[in-house]
Amino acid sequence: MKSRTKVALALVAAFGLGGAAVGGLHAQAKAKAIYVVGEIDVTNLDAYTKEYTPKAQALIKKYGGQRLAGGQDVKSYQGTPPAGRVTIQRWDSEEQYMKYRNSAEFKENRDVGDKYAKFRTYSVGALN
Repeated sequence: MKSRTKVALALVAAFGLGGAAVGGLHAQAKAKAIYVVGEIDVTNLDAYTKEYTPKAQALIKKYGGQRLAGGQDVKSYQGTPPAGRVTIQRWDSEEQYMKYRNSAEFKENRDVGDKYAKFRTYSVGALN
């Protein structure tokens, strides 16, 4: 085999290995899931559950979030628990959650929710 052919084959192999390595690094850099915790102090439970909650739950599902837990049955093992409702959602990434949160549908529904409750929302990154 000629030297030029060997060099050309070596270059092609090197580019292929480099591409595979970059692909592997991109896969490792995949965004981590986040868990969004909401603490909700409801002032009008009937209106909140009829006008806000069904749409909020549908939007979470539509945008790819998962509702893991929610309600007023909060048990404390240490310290004072939140006084109102608590929700926990799982999102594949913060980017996915922010698409949901910045959507016109979310903002419109949150305007309804704000009439009947005060919200405190934060996230915790997954350990994966």
